[in-house]
Amino acid sequence: MHRGLKPLLAVAGIALAAGCAAPSEPQVTFYSHGNSVTVNPAQYCDATGQNCVTPPENTVGDLRVPDRNPLQISVPGEVAAAPWQVVFIYRGLNGEQLDGRSQVFPPDSRHAYTLQLPPDGGRLEHVEVQKFSAVLTPGADGGVDFSIGGSWILNVQQ
Repeated sequence: MHRGLKPLLAVAGIALAAGCAAPSEPQVTFYSHGNSVTVNPAQYCDATGQNCVTPPENTVGDLRVPDRNPLQISVPGEVAAAPWQVVFIYRGLNGEQLDGRSQVFPPDSRHAYTLQLPPDGGRLEHVEVQKFSAVLTPGADGGVDFSIGGSWILNVQQ
């Protein structure tokens, strides 16, 4: 009876380890007012903009961010290793829909960002973290173009 138990435990251990394995694509965490949500990429490609992964369903996160409160964003090393930025949509104090963006953060310069609405902002509605990929441009001059190689999306709940 003990002879059959060891192989069964070994198989169960392998299955458990596989079920607990880290996701293959990096996740971004959004945090505000005591709550957080971790989001899978809606789009994710390698550093050259090739080999893109088909996103799973439900890649958009939802988080309550009270009016005029900051939103903290934490990105893993795979995202911080490339240029990245935060783009967002918000409602102005007069109700007008506006958009904004952070600066582009150079590779390996930061793993977190706190989004504060501009002075004319009243309510945050939508946030997207964008990781850039470099694509070499064919031609005599050569060169590098940047495209969005990864994006993580948050819809803000009130």
